[in-house]
Formats: sequence, C-alpha cells, structure tokens
Amino acid sequence: MNKFGKKTLSFLLAGIMVLSLTACGGSKKTATDPSATGKTDPVVTTGKGDTASKIDTSEHVKIVYMTTGDPKSNGATEAMLEKLNKILTDKVNAELEIYYIGWTDYLSNYNLTLAQMDGSVDLVGTATDWLDAWPNAQNGAFLELSEDMLATYAPQTYAQVPAEDWDKCKFNGNIYLMPEDNFTQWTNHGFIYRGDWAAEAGLTNGVHNWEDMTTYFQGVKKNHPDVIPWDSNAKQTIEMPVGWMTSHTNFVPTEGIVAGRIFGGTKDNLYTLGSPFYEGDELIEFAKYMKQWDEMGVWKTDVLNNEAAKAEEEMYLGQSASTQHHTNTWLTDVGFKMNTNQPGSDTSFFWFGEEMGNVVSLNITHGAMAVSAASKNPERALMVYDLLRNDPECYKLINYGIEGVQYEMTPEGYMKQPEGYSTDKDEIVTNYWWGRNDSLELKLEGRSWDKYDALCAEYDKVKIQYPYGQFIPDMTNIQAQVDNINEIHTNYMKQITYGKYKGTAEEIVAEYRKALKNAGFEEVLSELQTQMDALYK
Repeated sequence: MNKFGKKTLSFLLAGIMVLSLTACGGSKKTATDPSATGKTDPVVTTGKGDTASKIDTSEHVKIVYMTTGDPKSNGATEAMLEKLNKILTDKVNAELEIYYIGWTDYLSNYNLTLAQMDGSVDLVGTATDWLDAWPNAQNGAFLELSEDMLATYAPQTYAQVPAEDWDKCKFNGNIYLMPEDNFTQWTNHGFIYRGDWAAEAGLTNGVHNWEDMTTYFQGVKKNHPDVIPWDSNAKQTIEMPVGWMTSHTNFVPTEGIVAGRIFGGTKDNLYTLGSPFYEGDELIEFAKYMKQWDEMGVWKTDVLNNEAAKAEEEMYLGQSASTQHHTNTWLTDVGFKMNTNQPGSDTSFFWFGEEMGNVVSLNITHGAMAVSAASKNPERALMVYDLLRNDPECYKLINYGIEGVQYEMTPEGYMKQPEGYSTDKDEIVTNYWWGRNDSLELKLEGRSWDKYDALCAEYDKVKIQYPYGQFIPDMTNIQAQVDNINEIHTNYMKQITYGKYKGTAEEIVAEYRKALKNAGFEEVLSELQTQMDALYK
C-alpha cells in the first residue's frame, strides 16, 4: 500500500490550544485633551520583565488600521470609533482610523497600497495563506518586530503568544507578524446533516464516516422521497476529494500551490511531499463511491450545470437534507437557522478526517497583524494593537460594537441583537480578523454551544497545527506546469466528484494521472521537495 494508506497511520497528538495568560488591562494614563495646549504629558508605564519601561506618549497620534472589506455608510462604525478613540486617547494618547481595501480586485489593491510605502497606514491586517504576508515581508513592506520591541510596546500580546508561535511568524529569522493564535476557528470541512433524519435511518449515534453518510442518504430517499439528499451546486470539487483523502489516509495537504491541494506530506512524515491523487487506490475508491451516490440520486441529474443551487437555504425549507461546509458554518449559521426553521432537526456535523483522526487546525497566520515598515508611529501602533487584542472594553467595541446598539447581553450571559436592530441601520464593519482572543469572545445566543464544545474537544485530542505556514514556494521555474496541473485537476474532479465520468473508476483515474504526468507533475513535485528540504530539513 502507498505511503498515504491506512497501514501508515500514526496519530500525532497535539496539546490543547494555548489559552490566554491574561484577559484584560491597559496601561494607566492620565486622560488629556489632545487638542489642548499646555497639557500634561502623559507617560505610560508597562512591564518588561522585571524592569519598568516608561514610554513617552505626549504627542497625540492617529493610527490607521488597514483591512479588507467594504465599509458601510450608516454611521454606525464611526459612532463606535468615537467611543473607542476616547479610550485609546486616555490610555495611549492615540486614535484609530480604519482604511478599507474593497473586495473588488482586493489583492492587487492591497499589495499596491503597501508598496507605496507612503506612511498612510500603520497596522495591517494580513495572512500568509490569502493576503501575501510572506511576499510583502520579503519585499520590505512590513516592519521587523524585535522581541524587545514587542515586550515593551505590546507586553500582553508578547506574554500571551508562546515561543513556538512567534517562531511561525518569522521570515529569515525575524518576526514580522503578530498571530491570531488564541482564537478558536475551525474551518475544516464536512457534511452538515439532520440528526432527526439520521435517527430515522437507524443512525442513532449520528454520522461518523462516509459509509454512514451513504446510509443517511438512503434513509432520506426512503423516508422523504420529495427531498433532495444533497442539492449540491457543483462547486465541491476541491473539498470533497480532499475530504475523502483525509478520511481514508493520513494525508496533510499544503495550501497555496494548486487550488485542489493535491500536494502534501503525511502525519508521520510531514515534510516529504507526495500525493494520494497521483498514487495509490484511494482516488479510485472515491470515484467508485461518487458513482454510487450519483446513481442513488444524492444530487440532481444536472448537477454539473446546477451552480445556482443553495443547499443551506433548501435545508431551512425542508427541501434538502444536507450541505457541505465547515465547522463554524454549522455552529454560527446553518445549525442556528435550522433550529429556527426546522425545530427538532438536531442539525449535526460529520467532519472529514474523523475516521483517521486526521484534522489540521487553522494556520495561526491565517489572520495576523503586521506593522507597516513606513509607519511614522510603529511603537504607538503596537500599543494600540495590544489594547484592541487584550483590553475588554476596546475588544468589545472593535469586534461587537456598542452595547445596547449593536448587541446586548442576556441574563444567561449570551450576546444577542437588540430589538429593532437592522444590518442596514446598525451594523458596524471593522473586519477585525487579525487579533481575536478567546478569553474575551462573547457567545451568540441560540447556538449549539454544548455540541460545539464537545466537537472541539474531539478535535483537540487528535489535531495537529498546520505544518507548512512558513513554506513559500518559488514558482519561477514551474509556474507553467503548475497552471496546467491545476487545470487538469479541476476538469477531472468535476467528473469524478459527481460520478459523471464514462467507463470505470480505474479508467478515469488512469487517464487523469497520465494527464498529470504529461503536464510535468513529477518535475513539479521534485522542485517543491527541494524547496521544502531547504526550509525544514
């Protein structure tokens, strides 16, 4: 059996997610009017080891925080910032302004703004897997953050982040990022399904593998013949094949090389690259399984042309029995709405990789904060970030808004929207995805928190952290081959994922692999391995 097969399974236990060392507090400072003349110069005292370091904050400064997204014109964000800036002025004599990079052509505009190096932004929301953090660090757009600087100006963050996580924020040995490493966010994929209908199908303990999922679909067909088991929209040709591989092998895919995530290592040999898509029997078995699902009528016969389907919306109407997305979607969206629209549905989640205990936690630099190398006030920017991440009052304002306007707390301690709230009128947009903190998070009312916490405990027992966060492949000599591989994979997975291929599973997989070989798959793999060895071995 190939190296991705079950015989090589080696569970790699990881520790429970690091919790916050401290939950609150900002530095003491005399409140002053920044526009007044002859005011008392504020001085902030912050702990740095056993030595107190006095920081001069006598000059009032504006810190511009850059984030992706489109602002709203309802005035709600501005009202929140007015309250936040009173606190920031009081504590560190600074105010915050948000600079938005709109979603239209966002990556080009984001990188262009950073490349201008004109000092127009200070704090930069970034990510290594979708916002070019490492290329921007390499190009000099981000400030190198020494440990002494972090300990002095962002002491709570510096103390909270463990040394191994700071190491993952280094490029060429230097720290450039502050990670969002104390926030639980599971974006691993799987099937969201109805627990009540699973019980009808004899699955009293729920769905825990692909065979159970088949039984569930068969039960839906029998007991609810007017319901589509899964009204898929033909866009699952990445997550489904990778989900099968993580459920049936110990494959750990890399991000950012090809869309299909077909390259990777194994849990017991992370840095030796290969692909169960290119070798082994697992892809053949997947093709057979999907042909079975197609013949069962799991999806519509015209699934490949059914890109407008929205299985989640149909679940709320009782017209579809499942959808495929990630853990947090089940918790915060689908499960919550199903509780309202389909009472008693007991919406549950089968996660890809469950059979093998194969789950990778989100890269801690999927969301991170950097300081622009052109910032005129980098020290104050760090002080502001430290408050946004760790001070309860600042945290709630930047993440949730004003209590009583954007949210209110129930007697049970959950957060809900006030009566009369509307997104058009009241929603704030800060898109603060770069320093969230479990110690200060508020829980939304109506979500299945007990089930979610139990699932997170399952993940914690077997999870590994994403191991390739510092791997930045140089595509100079292989880009053409990678583009061809990406196109081949996309085209064949449409057929395989939905069982819409001619001939046998063995024949379609052989044809796919021959196309990959002719496109230079082995040359690309060799080049990537050389680069991986240079970084990790």
